[in-house]
Amino acid sequence: MAKKAIHFGGGNIGRGFVAEFLHTAGYEVVFVDVMDSIINSLQSSKSYQVTEVSEEGESTKTITNYRAINSKTHEADVIQEISDADIVTCAVGPNILKFIAPVIAKGIDLRTASVPLAVIACENMIGGTDTLHGFIKDNTDSSRVETLGERASFANSAIDRIVPAQAPDAGLNVRIEKFYEWVVEQLPFGKFGHPDIPAIHWVDHLEPYIERKLFTVNTGHATAAYYGKYAGKKTIAEAMKDEYVRNTVRDVLQETASLIVDKHEIAAQEQQDYVEQIINRISNPYLEDSVERVGRAPIRKLGRKERFIGPAAQLAERNAKYDSLLGSVEMALRFQNVEGDDESFELAKILKENSPGDATVQLTGLERDHSMFSAVAKVVEQVQSDFKEAGQPRI
Repeated sequence: MAKKAIHFGGGNIGRGFVAEFLHTAGYEVVFVDVMDSIINSLQSSKSYQVTEVSEEGESTKTITNYRAINSKTHEADVIQEISDADIVTCAVGPNILKFIAPVIAKGIDLRTASVPLAVIACENMIGGTDTLHGFIKDNTDSSRVETLGERASFANSAIDRIVPAQAPDAGLNVRIEKFYEWVVEQLPFGKFGHPDIPAIHWVDHLEPYIERKLFTVNTGHATAAYYGKYAGKKTIAEAMKDEYVRNTVRDVLQETASLIVDKHEIAAQEQQDYVEQIINRISNPYLEDSVERVGRAPIRKLGRKERFIGPAAQLAERNAKYDSLLGSVEMALRFQNVEGDDESFELAKILKENSPGDATVQLTGLERDHSMFSAVAKVVEQVQSDFKEAGQPRI
């Protein structure tokens, strides 16, 4: 019997990362999205291309054997597809999980297959599948929640692949970094075993991989974007050519490395090699990624469990150094009123209308009695003062 995967999110990550590897593993992929333009393009095209880019050159793969459904207009069809699928994945963004959960819950509830549906959220967040699982429970009849595990298995994952801004005329084709890592916990699949997807690295304990990736790749990438923007650079590669920016990124990643080595007992040299690999990856001029695109959504990136506050808070709790991470927080706070990024305007509004302490709580989620709260609040106060004195346009 043919294998079928339902993937929510027809964007670049969905087409260029998740669907590529599901296709390679022999799955028919059913894309689900609410964007008419994406669904219409997928429905009218029998294939698209994924071009992997590295310093060694380019290689192109053709993706076929897919369908597409607009869940906004054909929800019943999506529910039916889920009811007899093998796996559901998503790459929609953390804030959208609550919106896709109801239709997934309805599809799961209709299942009669003996093997549970595999559900894997492919989001840049810690515990993405756990979060989706919670929303699905909320949308499942209370009398059916207890047996939900008989119909679906939920496994967290960590994904790592840089997808730069695409050419305006790219259409469905995706230009993407050759390097990738897709790690998924295997224990939730129990006696039935995990899905057969060769690209996935299956592990018993996911947290070390999630934090290593988030606190190295995402922390380093965003640090380069914010310092690069402040230095007037256009692209990440241009920013990383700047000696000060490059050294600052390395200093930040030395701090996160100390946490990862100490907390997860990863060998220091192994983590150092990983840091250097990441620095080289984000310096890749062939990815042509702008600092504005990588820096967008600064409020989300300043979140309590995110790439700056997350590791800095843990280092503070260990009485370890986090000065360089605090510098990244400052640069993220200066990413205000950037055209095309709504969060950067909201950031400016929050900083204008709130005291340093209240703004710190609202933006970072830090507890007022946390050992690093006062240090972050001082940075917030300094940024507020600088923007006020400079007469920057504010909301």
